[in-house]
Amino acid sequence: MVAKTFGSAVAGVDAKTITIEVNVGQGTGFYMVGLPDSAVKESQQRVESALKYYGFRMPRQRMVVNLAPADIRKEGSCYDLPIALGILQSSEQVAFPNLSEYVIMGELALDGKLRPVKGVLPIAIEARKRGYKGFIVPSENASEASIVNNLDVIGVENLEEAIGFLEGTVEIEPLVTDTRDIFYNSLDSYEFDFADVQGQDNIKRAMEIAAAGGHNVIMIGPPGAGKTMLAKRLPSILPPLTLQEALEATKIHSVAGKLERHASLIAQRPFRSPHHTISDVALVGGGGNPQPGEISLSHNGVLFLDELPEFKRTVLEVLRQPLEERKVTISRAKISVDFPANFMLVASMNPCPCGYYNHPEKECVCGPGIVQRYLNKISGPLLDRIDLHVEVTPVKFEEMTSMRKAESSKSIRDRVIIGRQRQIDRFKDNPQVYNNSMMPSHMVKEVCQINEAGKALLKTAMERLGLSARAYDRILKVARTIADLAESEQIKVEHLAEAIQYRSLDREGWAG
Repeated sequence: MVAKTFGSAVAGVDAKTITIEVNVGQGTGFYMVGLPDSAVKESQQRVESALKYYGFRMPRQRMVVNLAPADIRKEGSCYDLPIALGILQSSEQVAFPNLSEYVIMGELALDGKLRPVKGVLPIAIEARKRGYKGFIVPSENASEASIVNNLDVIGVENLEEAIGFLEGTVEIEPLVTDTRDIFYNSLDSYEFDFADVQGQDNIKRAMEIAAAGGHNVIMIGPPGAGKTMLAKRLPSILPPLTLQEALEATKIHSVAGKLERHASLIAQRPFRSPHHTISDVALVGGGGNPQPGEISLSHNGVLFLDELPEFKRTVLEVLRQPLEERKVTISRAKISVDFPANFMLVASMNPCPCGYYNHPEKECVCGPGIVQRYLNKISGPLLDRIDLHVEVTPVKFEEMTSMRKAESSKSIRDRVIIGRQRQIDRFKDNPQVYNNSMMPSHMVKEVCQINEAGKALLKTAMERLGLSARAYDRILKVARTIADLAESEQIKVEHLAEAIQYRSLDREGWAG
């Protein structure tokens, strides 16, 4: 007889329902069809061992396992459990009256225990959308799946529990998670806090502006000046995630298999810091079955690139399009998937190979032209997409040993939230724009109007400092954010003056 179980295949950050059909009939041989990869084909040995462990038999007849639709490639070991249950039903060793009401996923160990699988959250969302009663998953994935309401999430430890539940001999209560309770209780639990940072008040101010306007930022300074320490604390002053943003981030991490065991919802903004040896595919995403890269894993959060000039040129260039479009499209011969990539880019770098160019105390030993060649590793188009250039100087001994309590992340975040709210109100009629950094050029002219005194200051700055034309829009956007933080409707001269100082790398002669 033909038995049917239901699973899912993940494509991008979405899932598609897969029907696993098992037919045990006359003849000999085991056949698996429906575009399975090697990991799926190897399930025969895992399933056979697990069945025998619990006293069942693997039929020695002709057995065909079809994974439909047949034109979608099936990957991974997550089909072990539905295949095993289908074999038991088809060979009439057990009877499952409600098998068709559940989506079932799980990898089997040789002793029948279940191991966790990837992509559980999008599978659960698809199962609810398709009207299934429940979702049977390994216990370690149950918390993640239970984020989805109106779906019975049944966590099982092994094959025997799954069989007992479907037969009706074992009762397993569906796992219920109060998603909103978990979300709101975890919003403010950050590992790092700006209260730990002594001194560096000007850099904290730049970080506050970047957080308020969603601006990309690069920090230039000598080794040990605190660039990495400051970058790690940036997520703690960004506005809290909305529930929708948290679900988006959790889906991406679920698909990539980056969620911790028994984890449910990601409630803090992601912070990703890949090493400079990363490949362009690992950064942007890809592979035969496209997987999200680091820029998608930092969606709704921060991507920190430490020692920016040490990254390969090709790796840095693939950032340009995602920074503009806020998404990544991975195209293959048979499939094209979109991964969201709305992130803040924070980069850091030494000013030169030795690290001490423009240092107040130590002397730079780099030869003529070395500094400029080092900076030229970062292309103009990429630098054009970074709004704030911040020079970081070493902390003085007096500041490090000061007993003065530094401002906490919470108080900075409160100001950032007020600034962001003004932007949300301003751009409420433009769904594609919700912070100042996302404004297109035509909108900058409308939103960032300045008076005659401001125009005179900007003209003088561009002439005397040798600022490039690309700096003009960036200065206006940053000045608009500074005005929002000051709760000012107009961009004043002092707002422009502060914005101008954050264009260090645009100044002619900065690198000698």
